[in-house]
Amino acid sequence: MTKDLKAEHCQHPNWLVADLRSDHAGELGAVMIYQGILAVTSQPSLRAFAEEHLATERQHLQIMASLLSKSRRSRLQWPWRAAGWLIGALPALISARWVYATIYTVETFVDTHYEQQITRLKSELPASPIIGILEQCRADELIHQKDAAARMEDRLSHALTLWLRAVDLGSRAAVLVARRI
Repeated sequence: MTKDLKAEHCQHPNWLVADLRSDHAGELGAVMIYQGILAVTSQPSLRAFAEEHLATERQHLQIMASLLSKSRRSRLQWPWRAAGWLIGALPALISARWVYATIYTVETFVDTHYEQQITRLKSELPASPIIGILEQCRADELIHQKDAAARMEDRLSHALTLWLRAVDLGSRAAVLVARRI
């Protein structure tokens, strides 16, 4: 991180600190999703998918960590780790189809989440270098979304549909909590 960003991160408005806190928590959860998949699957194609995406999510986590001091990050690190791991491991225990649908759902949520943040930043802090950082993270997440979509089957079972709704609602709730705690 450049000196400018280090100096600037102490001066972020409260709403931006809350956004970055939720981003850091989300990227931590994303790392754990892929670690959960890798912990339970032996399928070579699914492992390759998870390993490739895990590398990107680790980079995103490092970026978010560089933008927010430890004292300003979410204090709920353990729950984000556990939830992420379960969101990866449980579908991987069922089938690759469940994993790809889960990743597609998560990345669809993340795309919207980053898009909203970028729009606000462009409106309120148009010169902020954080805009470019979030745009790059968003672009990476869209690649993950498209990769998962290409591997998904069109038909979703009732159980999978319920799981995906729970994942989406959980993601929304996690952002609300991470913004505050």
